[in-house]
Amino acid sequence: MGINSESDVAANLQIGPTSLGMVRIYIAGDGVDLPLDFDPDEADEIAEELRLAAEAAREMGAGKGAKAAKPRKPKA
Repeated sequence: MGINSESDVAANLQIGPTSLGMVRIYIAGDGVDLPLDFDPDEADEIAEELRLAAEAAREMGAGKGAKAAKPRKPKA
């Protein structure tokens, strides 16, 4: 299965800090129990990758008739 393959698999996603100063992404679903721990710098990098992927997905969706994100007004 690749990044562009659809799936009917359902899972829960939790994100939060651990008591050891790590950031945990926890994925739980049918037969899946996956805790992924990252140091804060790695978590920042992941957050930036998510932001960039969301931006790219909006741009792709806008070209296919999907509702595009509203342009931001410049700050005065």
